[in-house]
Amino acid sequence: MDYSLSGLKPSVAHFLTEFPNYHSTIVSLSYFKVLLIFGCIRWEYPTDILLLVLQLMKKINLLLVLFLAVLGSCSKSGTGTEGRNIGVSWKVLSNFIEPEGSFKARFTLTNHSDFALDDKNWALFFNMSPRPIHPNQEPEAANVEHINGDWYKLVPNAGFTLQPGDSIQIGYWGTEGIIKESDAPMGLYFVYYDEAGKEEEIVQVADFRVEPFTDKEQILRGAMDLKSLPTAENRFEENSYLSTLTAQELLPIIPSPVKMSRGQGAYTLLSSAKIYFEVGLEKEAAYLAAKLKEASGTNFTTEKSSADAQGGVQLKLAPGKIKGKEAYQLTVDTNGIRIAGNDPAGVFYGIQSLAQLIPLDVYQKKSKELLIPAVSVEDAPRFPFRSMHLDVARNFQTKESVMRILDLLSSYKVNHMLLYTTEDEGWRVEIDGLPELTEVGGQRQHVAGMNASALQPGYGSGPVAYDEGKHGSGFYTKADFIEILKYAHERHIKIIPELNFPGHALAAIKAMEARYERLMKEGKEKEANEFRLIDPDDKSEYLSAQAYKNNVVNVARESSYHFFEKVVDEMAKLYEQAGLTMDTFHTGGDEVAEGAWSKSPMVAKLLKEHPEIGGVKKLQAYFFSRLLPRLEKRNLKVHGWEEVALNKQPDGTYEVNPAFVGHQVVPYVWNNVYDVDLGNRLANAGYDVVLCNVTNFYFDMSYSNDPKEPGLYWAGFVNSRDNWLFAPFNMFRTTEETAMGKPMKEEFVGKELLKSSARKHIIGVESQLWSETIKGRDMMEYATLPKLLGFAESSWAAERPWESVANDAQRQKMTQAGWNIFANSMAQIHMPRLSYLNGGYHYRVPTPGAKIEGEMLHANIALPGLAIRYTTDGTEPTVSSALYTEPVAVSGKVKLRAFDRSGKGGMVCELETK
Repeated sequence: MDYSLSGLKPSVAHFLTEFPNYHSTIVSLSYFKVLLIFGCIRWEYPTDILLLVLQLMKKINLLLVLFLAVLGSCSKSGTGTEGRNIGVSWKVLSNFIEPEGSFKARFTLTNHSDFALDDKNWALFFNMSPRPIHPNQEPEAANVEHINGDWYKLVPNAGFTLQPGDSIQIGYWGTEGIIKESDAPMGLYFVYYDEAGKEEEIVQVADFRVEPFTDKEQILRGAMDLKSLPTAENRFEENSYLSTLTAQELLPIIPSPVKMSRGQGAYTLLSSAKIYFEVGLEKEAAYLAAKLKEASGTNFTTEKSSADAQGGVQLKLAPGKIKGKEAYQLTVDTNGIRIAGNDPAGVFYGIQSLAQLIPLDVYQKKSKELLIPAVSVEDAPRFPFRSMHLDVARNFQTKESVMRILDLLSSYKVNHMLLYTTEDEGWRVEIDGLPELTEVGGQRQHVAGMNASALQPGYGSGPVAYDEGKHGSGFYTKADFIEILKYAHERHIKIIPELNFPGHALAAIKAMEARYERLMKEGKEKEANEFRLIDPDDKSEYLSAQAYKNNVVNVARESSYHFFEKVVDEMAKLYEQAGLTMDTFHTGGDEVAEGAWSKSPMVAKLLKEHPEIGGVKKLQAYFFSRLLPRLEKRNLKVHGWEEVALNKQPDGTYEVNPAFVGHQVVPYVWNNVYDVDLGNRLANAGYDVVLCNVTNFYFDMSYSNDPKEPGLYWAGFVNSRDNWLFAPFNMFRTTEETAMGKPMKEEFVGKELLKSSARKHIIGVESQLWSETIKGRDMMEYATLPKLLGFAESSWAAERPWESVANDAQRQKMTQAGWNIFANSMAQIHMPRLSYLNGGYHYRVPTPGAKIEGEMLHANIALPGLAIRYTTDGTEPTVSSALYTEPVAVSGKVKLRAFDRSGKGGMVCELETK
């Protein structure tokens, strides 16, 4: 019987709730060893008895902390034991391996313990970015085996032995080049087995080292990779067209307003000045007061407007010259500040523009006098739908971290968040009546095989649920989620929830299997089947895009639809409790693996009874066709990934499905690399479309191919310029190269252009932050910033002149000039402010470019206006190091680093005189 925590019993989940700070002491073993404090006698107790003991101790207020600390040290699972210390290092040997697009890597195991590893008593488990593993090309002492998703293990071959003090190297081969330190195996742990082959002990690897990526064969993805090596010299060449601009040439407000003119002088906003507001703008006034206090440290008073109100800040509702929702006018002159909005959202966005006019030294010095430059602004958004997708399922983010992102989105006038709380790797919102969704689906830990009713480790989460410093476990209580909804609403952001079905559903499947098993043991068969999601006799074999073998819901079960309705209804209740109405729901619907349902008896029966479905390949469209009326009945707009509006053809390709045109069905289109004109085809067919182009808007794509720069790169590298360089009505002009660096133009030949009549169907754009490589708040913010600023410009600002220019050379000249202004504005004004908002955000500062010619150092930066500091004595540059301003004579090893006006620095680069 599997006793992993999620699959064990509801009592264990209750324990986690009762003792939330001690999750890390719980491990996936049949029994916990308990060291009694008095007498130091070691006994073993079943988990239920342990729970009763702990509850009793809590009630009588005994030394719970001491007890649990001892319990953790006596557990069979831990971070390491003195007797079994195995050091592990890992290295990419080459990506230039046949067949093309393959890699070779190597583990080195060093036995620091006092016992021998043999061919039966151990296995090393780990996660890595999922890639098919090739058979060994030459004999090895152990094999890497894929289990499920990104979960792998290294298992010994016959005759393996590693004696104390010895080391052994183990090579393995696989597909897709590995070029990042963030690609390295993570969450490594050994499972040791007894003579009967049963799990005896779990030990997390404390001594793990990733060997550096230094050679071309490690940094490029094989001969087909046309990208330049990430050297200082190559960066210098890439930055060569950029130049530093004066303050008067910069954009004081991002995203750029439709119309802005600078006035003469400024208005000095004193703490004695008041914020006057019309009825209905009380919250906006309070928000502005908080923003001003954050900048200056001074309290500002809000007051309802009156006829004799003078000076200060005036907030009112009044139609402006620009019609439509969210439009505003902002005027600053020597008499005061006036913000008029077409609606409260417009006033709110006027406030955000005003906040960006506050000089940086106000934040730095906490000045009680805010000198606001005179301006006149008329502004409105280009698109009504401006969104960011935030994945908190694959790696969990705290409620507070999500709120920090909401503050960022509102600052840059983004008005939606697609909060991705369900995935294969996690279920993150508490749902009434289905406690297993968070008790089981909300945590990851070691399990004895992929069929356990629990979630396996993923993305380095390790063998222990809720382990400190890991991000695989966690969920939002109902109260947490309601708080997030309210917080977003106060910032004029709509949270769109998502339940991704029928694929990407492993967490829900595992949770409902645990529920099924619990109720069957209680003799409640009908209730057990009420929300079951699988056909237990399904023998289908498939591999999802993320390498899962068991993540697809069975579409022939009525209970699958009933489950979806249950979740939607409970989510709607949470919105009601927040004082809101849930009017939009995202159904996911992407990446159902080829081969799913092919050997399901339930599906075979369904297809026999309903031949009009058209076979297995049509089942995804069938699922959505049955789900849609249920959601429409609930007055919901139905959003989903692009597949919800597609039909799979016999050859596996997709064509536009006209069946849902005219319904409130909105496909989100990310795929502009494998199906480059898909967004155009869907809009031309009459669907309202949200563009999420991976080459422009995927924040999880790495900024560059530097091995130390974290992130994914399957669709290429995405930096702030890519976020800014987007023409929604002519995407072909702003996708410049493939993931491998090949010019993209030839991919567009013969593809469908967007019809002028279909422009109205492009309702908005969305940035995406998937979280496979995002571990914690700092990484989330680093991946988001400063990319969000370029995205905001693409989503709000009016159509830019270069978007409609067909001539490549002319357009390039225009985009280079436009990007130079935007890059300077980010570096000189907007990024430094991020160091002071919300206590400071963790944003990326780029690495300098540099070259040495004739012992003269030449340096530049991708965001002009940043300070470049350098050293020649081998030390790391600091804000006090020599400032580079012009070519300078150097000798020996030179280190360079960029800093912004707040003192925030980026990565160091090195080069050496010859």
